[in-house]
Amino acid sequence: MDSALVCQDIGLLRRGWDGSQRAVLKNVNAVFRSGQAAIISGLTGAGKSTLLNILAGLLRPSQGQVLADNLPVSRWNAAHRDRWRRKVGIVFQHPRLLNQLTVMENVILPLIPRIGSMARLRRHGYEALEKSGISHLAGQTAHTLSGGEQQRVAIARAIAAQPEILIADEPTAHQDEAGAAAIIRLFTEWKHPGAIAIVAAHDARLLGYGRFADRHFELADGCLKELK
Repeated sequence: MDSALVCQDIGLLRRGWDGSQRAVLKNVNAVFRSGQAAIISGLTGAGKSTLLNILAGLLRPSQGQVLADNLPVSRWNAAHRDRWRRKVGIVFQHPRLLNQLTVMENVILPLIPRIGSMARLRRHGYEALEKSGISHLAGQTAHTLSGGEQQRVAIARAIAAQPEILIADEPTAHQDEAGAAAIIRLFTEWKHPGAIAIVAAHDARLLGYGRFADRHFELADGCLKELK
């Protein structure tokens, strides 16, 4: 059976400074299947990043649940969610690199608890950098990189462990045309039978790339709907 990541009636409330509550997400239902790529679009502030954080196990919903292969991962305690999250590669909207480390060190750092051999770590790191088109930057320190280069390092870090689920928040936001094309190509190639790709974006280059996304969702007023 194909694996799937499922939202069941996901809702999230945020409390304001005056104690009032605002619904950021309302009864979100969706099924993301392996071998498919999905784009979630929506205006800035629509809740796309919040939904991705819930899907990645970084944030608990106020209601509903996230199922991974029929397991209620959003209900698990932090330790169990942390172990499951090893199957998830996350590209944050901001790269969150360690500025004094090299590009290679930033990419392999999350793998150290799982891969003891330095040779294997470097092999995984180099393969990820090569797929991201930045292997030539491996020895450069992160603080010397441009914003677009830092974003591609973050993508390499996310794919280095060959995750089953790849979640990316605005991955082309700081890219020129060549960088955006390379990232689109990488995500297109990521669509294989064992992997799920979910990308939040309002970049027209991603939204208009017909061969990339199998499905397109729109998030507005806290509600998610699939566009046909």
